[in-house]
Amino acid sequence: MHILLTRPLEDCLEIILKFKSLGHQVSHLPLLTVRKIDYEEIKFSDYGGIIFTSANAIKFLDLNKLDKNIICFCVGDMTEKKARTVGFQNTISAEGNVSNLKELILQNYGIKDKPLLYVSGETISVDLDKQISNEGYKVKRIINYQVSHNQKFDENFIKELKINMPDIVYVYSQNSAASLLNFIKIHQTENLWMDTNLMCIGEKTSTILNEIKWKKIFLFNPGEEEYLLYKI
Repeated sequence: MHILLTRPLEDCLEIILKFKSLGHQVSHLPLLTVRKIDYEEIKFSDYGGIIFTSANAIKFLDLNKLDKNIICFCVGDMTEKKARTVGFQNTISAEGNVSNLKELILQNYGIKDKPLLYVSGETISVDLDKQISNEGYKVKRIINYQVSHNQKFDENFIKELKINMPDIVYVYSQNSAASLLNFIKIHQTENLWMDTNLMCIGEKTSTILNEIKWKKIFLFNPGEEEYLLYKI
């Protein structure tokens, strides 16, 4: 099976190796570049909990002065896994849904007089901090990374892709979906994906790519990539 992965290499190297070990052909089309940006110094002791809606927010945060026992709210399994990897002990995951994350915070954080720290990228799909503030909580949002769309791709890769289109493509965010749609249009491959299964994290991500005709569209959570191979 020919599988196309679209995350930055450092974020999907493990699964590339896994799929190759299973005998699959794997192509890599990194759609986004993620980079750290400068942010104000944080006095972590001022906060009673911390919120992450992406693993990148954790990767680009200076954790040296942070008590890892602080309650840590994560949008999904991938983010929670990253949080656990760097030492957070008290994590709660919303399984990939920001609306569910909000409800989990309201149910599990009872210290309204001590602020929550929300660390995120520059672009977010939901104003989670504002929604929580409207419930009477104090929330401080810190932006510590930016995402940009890759514009240039290897011409030989594109030629080979047109000849041998993937059976599956995995897309992990709305940003990635928008970037893939742009790639498809720029390289005039709109009619070449009819035998490709689109795997997306979340319905909002898949909706962006609805104008392209796919074989089937599946929604998945991080960690289910291998499982999906047996559904098609």
